[in-house]
Amino acid sequence: MNKEIHPKEYRKVIFKDFSADVAFMTQSCAPTKDTITWEDGNEYPLIKLEISSASHPFFTGKMQFIDTAGRIDKFNKRFSNTKFTKEQPTQEGEKAAEQPKED
Repeated sequence: MNKEIHPKEYRKVIFKDFSADVAFMTQSCAPTKDTITWEDGNEYPLIKLEISSASHPFFTGKMQFIDTAGRIDKFNKRFSNTKFTKEQPTQEGEKAAEQPKED
């Protein structure tokens, strides 16, 4: 085993989500210089979070849906006249439009 690649200490750390103002204590070896006084009166290292399960839209249920139907219609309109579009059958076994043969 290499001696210099393993973390120095595994300690109790406070993770704080500043967007939701929620903090929780767990153990980690992540480096940090910030500290915070916890509810028990002791001072612990602080790791600042931008997002956690308390503020993430998936977990809070406040997801914003993008108008995908408008994007799909815009895409189809833009590429409808290209060689990559397939002919849509009007009825089973029939083609929508027969291309005239060039002589």
